[in-house]
Amino acid sequence: MSLSPNFGPRRDGLRPELVVIHYTAMPDCEAAIRALCDPAREVSAHYLVRRDGQVVALVEEGARAWHAGAGEWRGRGDVNSRSIGIELDNDGFSPFAAPMMDGLEGLLPGVLARWSIRPEGVIGHSCMAPGRKIDPGPRFDWERLARGGLALWPEGRAASPLDPARFRADALAYGFPDVEEALLLAAVRLRFRHGRKGPLDGRDCAIMAEMAARIGA
Repeated sequence: MSLSPNFGPRRDGLRPELVVIHYTAMPDCEAAIRALCDPAREVSAHYLVRRDGQVVALVEEGARAWHAGAGEWRGRGDVNSRSIGIELDNDGFSPFAAPMMDGLEGLLPGVLARWSIRPEGVIGHSCMAPGRKIDPGPRFDWERLARGGLALWPEGRAASPLDPARFRADALAYGFPDVEEALLLAAVRLRFRHGRKGPLDGRDCAIMAEMAARIGA
């Protein structure tokens, strides 16, 4: 039975093919649970991971939780019907507690196995909604998840020739939405190059070329 009343059936026969990682942006876990279970808020997620690593199940995985909102991934919308939503008890500014990351790493393998989701299907809210969302934010350790086979992270270190058209094509092939140049670059960097500023460079191009190639393999 779901703890939150904020869910419905997945639409058009869709099933989870993504996991979307969020942060709660709330002062504590209890406040987040109240919000995610409040019918008036019309928001929820399948799971909430507390700072101590405890996992709170809010909506059954087979149901459509209301966590993603407007956005798309790989050219397709209704991300809620195509995903499992996981909220992390983090205010958006603080480091992610080690026990919380342990809890997330304990949760993800089962979710991925049950729905045959590959590591590239684990994305951030910011990835599918550039300009609207920034969670899980620049302090989230994507590289740690990748070391456990639970997400992707670039392996190469070299730069590629600067090619804005190729960068856009590779970013869209990887899954990012077709948004204007500044938003697309910001979304890519939030996911793969925390803190990088300035215009598009060869390292950005190399990262997206590698990512596009890896998911196409």
